[in-house]
Amino acid sequence: MNHPAQPHHFDVIVIGAGAAGMMCAAEAGQRGRRVLIIDHAEKLAEKIRISGGGRCNFTNLEVGIANYLSRNPQFCRSALSRFTPAHFIERVNRHGIRWHEREHGQLFCDDSAQDIIDMLRTGCDNGQVSWAMPCTLETVGTGTEPGARFILDTSHGRFSCESLVVATGGLSIPKIGASPLGYKIAEQFGLAIVPPKPALVPLTLPPEELAIYKELAGMAFDAVAECGAGRFRENLLFTHRGLSGPVILQASSYWQARDYGDADGGSQVMVDLFPAGDVRQWLLDNARSKQLLGNLLSERLPKRFAHAWCDQRGWNKPVNQFNTRELDAIAALLARWAITPNGTLGYAKAEVTLGGVDTRALSSKTMEARKVPGLYFVGEVMDVTGHLGGYNFQWAWASGHAAGQAV
Repeated sequence: MNHPAQPHHFDVIVIGAGAAGMMCAAEAGQRGRRVLIIDHAEKLAEKIRISGGGRCNFTNLEVGIANYLSRNPQFCRSALSRFTPAHFIERVNRHGIRWHEREHGQLFCDDSAQDIIDMLRTGCDNGQVSWAMPCTLETVGTGTEPGARFILDTSHGRFSCESLVVATGGLSIPKIGASPLGYKIAEQFGLAIVPPKPALVPLTLPPEELAIYKELAGMAFDAVAECGAGRFRENLLFTHRGLSGPVILQASSYWQARDYGDADGGSQVMVDLFPAGDVRQWLLDNARSKQLLGNLLSERLPKRFAHAWCDQRGWNKPVNQFNTRELDAIAALLARWAITPNGTLGYAKAEVTLGGVDTRALSSKTMEARKVPGLYFVGEVMDVTGHLGGYNFQWAWASGHAAGQAV
């Protein structure tokens, strides 16, 4: 990309050319602001490109503040209400991007995530946004000249600006360049950081549990997972390290949030193995059966899992050998199988980052730091973490739009 032309002063500099950064830059540029985007990567918006299996789950029709975790849970309400999924869909349609809806209100491109990247790049071009990419940011300081609140030293030279937007993302997927740069800038200017953790991430099981289930790697089935305030119904997947699948990724954010205050996390993940029916009544209806309990459960669950689950508890005997009280206990455990993970697969496998810049220091209308005029934060770098299914992209669009209208 072209180096920015002289002079090196801009009205707005955006650090980070991802979803939120490009959204903000395009909005500001189209308002007539002179904007520069700085990014260290060689390829534009890699996280968008690989998202949704390469088709970008770009929003969700069911967006609401209940779909987000934050120590400041009301913070996201304003931006989400002012830039909704319908607003983004209108842009997608105007750009001629074909898309489809999947389960749970998720929207995906028909063709490629590159369509979304191209749309955002076009928005920046329409706003005559300048680019410095790849560009290494060396220092951020404060200026003394009017309109030059911030001075940035970079591998492309020195730049100054009136408004600085930090859109650096979180720590997830380090192989495509994730870094703590945004947190360091926030701390430099006295803003607090909610300790970051991997979120929407597979969970690992302790060795004794893993020994029982590791042979089931690749097996998936419908289940409900509950952890703290989070409750989800989707597929659960066994892996060589523990558990994954959409329902576990969702629950993982709440498991990681177990010491997280308002988010109401939990130390265990409770799994309902019979989400579609009354398991107690079904067992009582089959109380006279002479088949092994594992074989009976195999009518509703994958056979290998059903037998492993029963063997673990010494319950793999004919159903008619259990009394009513024992069947009640089995039913209760099938409806609330308590799993105690011992960790996650970390940022390498996490889709997003829980925590980040404490939003209590920011304006919910503009994303500006209240005590640092001209400093803004957008997207994943903030302590706003969406559920799986397009919610994090919608936060990128909404927060980027809010800041882009204010800078």
